[in-house]
Amino acid sequence: MARDPRRDLLAGLTVAVVALPLALGFGVSSGLGAEAGLATAVVAGAIAAVFGGSNLQVSGPTGAMTVVLVPIVAQYGPGGVLTVGLLAGLMLIALALLRAGAYMRYVPAPVVEGFTLGIACVIGLQQVPNALGVPVPEGDRVLVVTWRAIEEFARAPHWTAPILALAVAAAVLIGGRWRPTLPLSILTVAVVTVLTWAFDLAVTPIGDLPAGLPAPSLDFLEPAALPSLLAPALAVAALAALESLLSATVADGMTVDQRHDPDRELFGQGLANLAAPLFGGVPATAAIARTAVNVRTGARSRLAALTHAVVLAAVVFAAAPLVSRIPLAALAGVLLATAIRMVEVASLRSTARATRSDGLILALTAVATLALDLVYAVIIGLVVAGALALRAVARHARLDRVDFAPHLDDTHSDEERALLAEHIVAYRIDGPVFFAGAHRFLLELAEVADVRVVILRMSRVTAMDATGALALKDAVQRLNRRGIVVHSSGVRPEHRQVLESTGTSELLRLHGREYGSTPQAIAGARRHLQGEGLLPGVPDRPGAASGERPGH
Repeated sequence: MARDPRRDLLAGLTVAVVALPLALGFGVSSGLGAEAGLATAVVAGAIAAVFGGSNLQVSGPTGAMTVVLVPIVAQYGPGGVLTVGLLAGLMLIALALLRAGAYMRYVPAPVVEGFTLGIACVIGLQQVPNALGVPVPEGDRVLVVTWRAIEEFARAPHWTAPILALAVAAAVLIGGRWRPTLPLSILTVAVVTVLTWAFDLAVTPIGDLPAGLPAPSLDFLEPAALPSLLAPALAVAALAALESLLSATVADGMTVDQRHDPDRELFGQGLANLAAPLFGGVPATAAIARTAVNVRTGARSRLAALTHAVVLAAVVFAAAPLVSRIPLAALAGVLLATAIRMVEVASLRSTARATRSDGLILALTAVATLALDLVYAVIIGLVVAGALALRAVARHARLDRVDFAPHLDDTHSDEERALLAEHIVAYRIDGPVFFAGAHRFLLELAEVADVRVVILRMSRVTAMDATGALALKDAVQRLNRRGIVVHSSGVRPEHRQVLESTGTSELLRLHGREYGSTPQAIAGARRHLQGEGLLPGVPDRPGAASGERPGH
């Protein structure tokens, strides 16, 4: 792709304008303050832009990460959050070195949709205290905090903050449909800030901001607290990896010739999260909304994301007094609009209607995100999706009784055909023979009655694990105890190792035979019946048993 620095610079400026109120708002929502959000956007945004695996990705504080950080702040304080960010950065680098990025593509779409819906709900609820103009109540559960904020507002309602928040949200949402290219969030926040100053409205502003970034420091680090912070750090790292790689995938889908490197992206996010806490920043991740703006405004290289970070740095150094006057209610309105725009109704509807399983996974992930936390929600969604997928695959496994008459040639008399059909039964196993469903249909095999030989046709077995092989062994043992000989045919080479290791092959060879094809297995069964005197002693045709694997 041909480079166009002017388009990248313009895209970076546009993203910075969009990102400024979001960085401030997410910093406030995290509990560390607006300055932490700005530091994250500047430091993490610049480092991830240079070292990340996508040319179009924009990183910084996000709503999803804020959701995870709120309970960490409540339990461990600001220093704990900074330490968690540092540990999460190390974990992300380790994931990159282990080349774990490619595995993120296996996250099912219903989990992603439910995750996004849950995040949108949590972000919206987090804004309720600032939108109502009340102090943020104590607590780490968003539903509890929201209810306490509503109770506080109901005791002494003041309508200025709610009106401003709703006006900003409405302007961003409605104006976004009317003029999608305008940076309405920053324009609306600027207008509301001027109005509150001009009319001296009783609303709470952001407050004093430092005119610049603090000097890098590790004073927050307490080695004794590291063991207790490993679990929160793992949650933060998992979320940063998930959201960053999902965002990079979205960016790839919006372009023709851009493809991200997942492992390099994890490495870049790891470096970003190592650096941001040194400057007082919260843990960072790629931001899907800002990345989408970057792509839509014509970004073609990393210069755009780097420009976004430089512009925000300029705001920190040059305009901190002005930014400090922005009402918290206005930022709450911007984030309310962001939460609403995150919900794509058409995509949710199509996923929910695809299958019952998809609808269940979506709803369960969304509810878990709202009631528990994001990492648990994703784990629950993945576990349920995996269980339902295994059940669906297991249902495809079948045991069918088949007519082996087509495998008999004209040398067999009608009498012999009848005797063979009376004493021999053939079954074909279709699909996977594994832990999820092997016992279900192999139990049917063990109940076969009134025959002397069972032929298992295994050429259509698609997969087999140790549990499936042991279940097959159990069925064969049951048949052998009843005097029924089991022959097998068509065993695939890739399944031979698991059959050998579990002793199933040895059992099949002990009382029966293994054959390369069904006609050979029928010929072997015919000889067995002749030996028992159940079939007239007709001489075998030359080569009838070629391909037979002898027993011991």
